[in-house]
Amino acid sequence: MTESLPAVGRTAVGVAGLRARESRRPDRLFDDPHAAAFFTAGRSVLPENRPAGRLGAFFASQVVIRTRFYDEYLLGSGCAQVVLLAAGLDARGFRLPWPAGTRLFELDLPEVLAFKDDVLAEQGAEPSCERIAVPVDLREDWASALRAAGFVPDVPTAWLAEGLLVYLSHDEADRMLTTVTGLSAPGSTVSFEHRADGTPDSLLARAKAAPGSEHITGLWKGGLGDRAPEWLREHGWEPATVTGAQLAADYGRPDDATPGGFVTAVCQSSTLR
Repeated sequence: MTESLPAVGRTAVGVAGLRARESRRPDRLFDDPHAAAFFTAGRSVLPENRPAGRLGAFFASQVVIRTRFYDEYLLGSGCAQVVLLAAGLDARGFRLPWPAGTRLFELDLPEVLAFKDDVLAEQGAEPSCERIAVPVDLREDWASALRAAGFVPDVPTAWLAEGLLVYLSHDEADRMLTTVTGLSAPGSTVSFEHRADGTPDSLLARAKAAPGSEHITGLWKGGLGDRAPEWLREHGWEPATVTGAQLAADYGRPDDATPGGFVTAVCQSSTLR
């Protein structure tokens, strides 16, 4: 089952391991009851066969903070239609208390969604909303697949691109977010990580310098770099940013080293016709 996971999909197994570890803490910031099953089923594809090796140590705090932040963002969006771009192995469609009538679309590579669904089926997991899996490559015409799955562009949508943009080139990220904009009714929201990649002490710069990290960092292309808020503003969104350090303090983890931050934006206008 794990052998078919592509390189980018395998990173989700390591992230699941970090979420499982956080879920065991008495002061956990979230509870993902399926994360341990994802990690157990997929751990054979990871170097050193453990959830947090050298590279995982860099990202442990960031993964925990972003998971809690995105949980709150999605539940607080007020949108009954939710799209997870590169949904990975997080089980938000099962573990979050979604309002009645929520429709959740999960987009990811076919191999990732197949692995995810197999593990969830073994766990006997039942979704807490209407969950619709859409197997697709986000570098291709994913909008057509999303529409075919029942997505309604006229309905305000909460979009999430968790841990995704860094794996895309600037042009690929531009195309993806342009498509998101075209599918977004006014009042839609979008959120993803935002950091100044080029600073010497940034999370990405330190991770790239870590010995043995090439199997992951070699996949990174940089996305929009540090221009995400400007890009969003230029395309009809009203962005707001928050740092990981601010969130760590708010969540009672002020001692955690949580570089970078997040951008959230509200669609003010739509290019959809």
